[in-house]
Amino acid sequence: MQAIGRSRTSPQSEKHAATTTTVSAANSVMPTIANYKSYSKKLFPLVPHHHDQHTAIEMTCADHPGLFSEISAALADLHCNVVEAHAWSHNARLACVVYISDQSTDSAIDDPSRLAYIEDHLATVLRATTNPGGGDHPDVKTSELLGGEGTMTTVERRLHQLMLSVRDFEAPSSPKGRKRMVTIESCDQKGYSIVSIECKDRPRLMFDTVCTLTDMQYVIFHASITSHAGYAFQEYFIRHVDGYALDTASEKERVMKCLEAAIERRVCEGVRLELCADNRVGLLSDITRVLRENGLVVVRADVETHGEKSVNAFYVRDISGNEVDIEYFRKSVKREMGPIVTLHVKNNDTTRRKTATATTVSPKGSSSLSFGGMLRSRIERLSHGFIL
Repeated sequence: MQAIGRSRTSPQSEKHAATTTTVSAANSVMPTIANYKSYSKKLFPLVPHHHDQHTAIEMTCADHPGLFSEISAALADLHCNVVEAHAWSHNARLACVVYISDQSTDSAIDDPSRLAYIEDHLATVLRATTNPGGGDHPDVKTSELLGGEGTMTTVERRLHQLMLSVRDFEAPSSPKGRKRMVTIESCDQKGYSIVSIECKDRPRLMFDTVCTLTDMQYVIFHASITSHAGYAFQEYFIRHVDGYALDTASEKERVMKCLEAAIERRVCEGVRLELCADNRVGLLSDITRVLRENGLVVVRADVETHGEKSVNAFYVRDISGNEVDIEYFRKSVKREMGPIVTLHVKNNDTTRRKTATATTVSPKGSSSLSFGGMLRSRIERLSHGFIL
């Protein structure tokens, strides 16, 4: 993360500077921006996305292992080709944005009756996975922000908004003694609220925090961002769009939780799998089915089509909490899909890998993963593969 300087304004020009800063910050964050609004939980009819000749669908619901596979299978059954898909899972919530085309024409789906059927079918799949008493209502609709230039940036912004709309920041209370990543203080002299963020640095961290503040209707007047020794330090002087600072403890707590959730959404512990194959209808369904049958939970997915090739990137973890068995998964992919799929693996869960390596051998010289433990793991994987 690069450091930027603090902006300076005089009291007389502060009002004008606030307007200028807001406009320039919004233009720098993303090419297409719209005011955040709360979406109702009713199902909206799908409409074709004519710009790219694809129909854009977004979905939110309570998450569970295998859900992304079920969504992919439903789209294949509906004879929809997945051109692009992005999914985030955080705090038992799933947000997903998918671009589809008609299987036979490879163009946007514009038949109202068919769109209604797709909507109803997907809603049924999501509704079947939702706990009736949990208060989480699935949503299927078309986003107004998708398409045009800078699609990836637009989709990432939209995923943040979707997660915010399903309140993924409402996680269980943090363990006692855990240091908060976000703190908020008051600057009474200027009428600002000072938001301080200290966390591990990573790509697009500033994008995530600025988008969240903007979507929550806060104006950034000044900012100071530095990075040192792998950690990022951000400081924002903000007010609400109505001109007032954060004046209640509940409002400050909500902003802190939302910012912490935005920081955590992109942090994926586990293994990154990249699978490349010739694109075809049902490919994503087949790949996610193999993942599910191997007991792998998808916590993030980025699927794109480049010409005749489909590039699928998944962050996965083992459903039983064990280290992902990469070699077993390689054999499963080859057995189920043949040599047409190219697989690349990147392990991001270094802490778990070191811990597993350090405890592999017991004092008696035998493997710490006992036969009973491996048997339980295999049973869990088999049971997971048959989830309906």
